[in-house]
Amino acid sequence: MSKWELILQMKNYIRLMRVHHYIKNILVLTPLLFSGQLFDQKKMMDSMMGFVCFCLLSSIIYIINDINDREHDKNHPVKCKRPIASGTITVPNALIVVGTLFVIIVCVCMYMRTNCQSMMWLAFYLLLNIGYSKGWKNKPVVDVSILAFGFLIRVLYGASVIQVEVSPWLYMTVLTLAYFFGFGKRRNELIRQKSDNTRIVLRYYSKDFLDKNMYMFLCLGIMFYSLWSVEIATRSVNKIVSVIWTVPMIILIFMKYCIDIDGETDGDPVEVLLHDKSLLLLCSIYGIILLWILYF
Repeated sequence: MSKWELILQMKNYIRLMRVHHYIKNILVLTPLLFSGQLFDQKKMMDSMMGFVCFCLLSSIIYIINDINDREHDKNHPVKCKRPIASGTITVPNALIVVGTLFVIIVCVCMYMRTNCQSMMWLAFYLLLNIGYSKGWKNKPVVDVSILAFGFLIRVLYGASVIQVEVSPWLYMTVLTLAYFFGFGKRRNELIRQKSDNTRIVLRYYSKDFLDKNMYMFLCLGIMFYSLWSVEIATRSVNKIVSVIWTVPMIILIFMKYCIDIDGETDGDPVEVLLHDKSLLLLCSIYGIILLWILYF
């Protein structure tokens, strides 16, 4: 195998693992950020190790899903280009990757001396997504609920790794906005579908239903975020105005996101974020402002 063939094959394995989707797992780090202990060296190390474990676990789930859906994906205009569906990576080789990643996760957990609660969340996330892959993704509302609770589990796992409490308002913010992203993705898939070979579950959805639920959860998400910001503000008199004034920026970010998903996109939040530089800039500015408010 030549040097360029090796590089190409490495790229295929990176695509197989969906490395660009690791951005979702930043939620694992949010309990550390909001706990006020970001500069605690031990908690930072534990949180980063937890982030690595969750990233590798999510790759395992993506690979298992691709193996199960390989025949269906071959008939999909976009998914047919995935490594397993296209045949660039064989199923046995994909299973070797799954086994290798699992061993790495076990080794990292042993090194971290991960507590039982954290292991429980990892196991629950894995089982939930195996159920999704085996058929729950074809059940209306159940499919989006599994995706939404997957985001919530990231936060719960992140909190359990470093043993900190997280505001219930933050949990509700993550859950409701995850529903917003999920219904938004289904909405755009429904609009763009050209045949019944895309997603079985889309047969049970209508655009009106998805629109209503999508924006209902967006409103709830912004409301819960506002309540969280007030709760944070009451902890320090000096930060009352600063924290609350992040709410308009959140509204602006989601207005821009809504414009994007009304365009030519399948509604995948990662793809939308990575392909819109202005949205990425807004999110980066928000992150910097929030970090400044909480720590400086």
